[in-house]
Amino acid sequence: MADVIHLVLFTLLATVAFAIIRLHDLFAAVMLAGVFSLLSAALFTVMDAVDVAFTEAAVGAGISTILMLGTLALTDSEEKPEFNRRRPLALVAVCLAGAAFFYGTLDMPAYGDPTAPIHGHPIVERYMETSLEEIQIPNVVTAVLASYRGYDTFGETTVVFTAAVGVLLGLGAGRRRRKVLGRATDGDQEPDAVPETWQSVGPAVGGDEEKSP
Repeated sequence: MADVIHLVLFTLLATVAFAIIRLHDLFAAVMLAGVFSLLSAALFTVMDAVDVAFTEAAVGAGISTILMLGTLALTDSEEKPEFNRRRPLALVAVCLAGAAFFYGTLDMPAYGDPTAPIHGHPIVERYMETSLEEIQIPNVVTAVLASYRGYDTFGETTVVFTAAVGVLLGLGAGRRRRKVLGRATDGDQEPDAVPETWQSVGPAVGGDEEKSP
C-alpha cells in the first residue's frame, strides 16, 4: 500500500512540475508551486520524515508562497514575450545536473535498510533507547530536534525568519519608491507651463500685461 501511495504522490509531483514549466501566468505558477510543496510534505510524511515534512509545509508552501505573491504585487502577472524563448543550452544544463544528481544516488543504501551506515552509529542506539526516559517524548525525531539539537533548530528558525523579514522589507522599500516616483511624475509641470505667480494681474499701459515677480 505504501508503494502505491509513493507512486501516486510522485506522479502528482511530476504532473504539477510539468504544468508549472508550461504556464505563462505567473500567479498560477506560484499557486502550483505551493501545491508542489504540499505534495512534497505529504510524501515526506508517508516516508516517516515528519520533521522534513513540517519544514517543507511551513517554508515551501507558506513563507515562499507569500514572498512570491508579494513580488508579483510589484511586477506583472504575465510572463514577458522576450523571456518566452527556447533556450537549448539551459535545457542541456538542467538535464546534465539532473543526471549528476541521479548518479549520486546510485551508491546510497536502500530506503529503510537496517544495515545502512547511519543505523550503526552509537548515537542512534542511545537516541532510540534513552530518549523516552530522558525527555518523555515518544517520537524520536521530535526529541532530537526539540532537545538534543534544540539550539541548532532554534538557529535554523532564526535564519529563516531573518531571511523572510529581509525580503519583506526589501519588497516594502520597492513599493515605497514606486509611490514616491509616481507622485513626482504626477506633480511635474509641463515645460512650457507658466508659474502661477508670474501670471498677469491686470492690464498695463500700451496693451502689455504687468508681471508680478
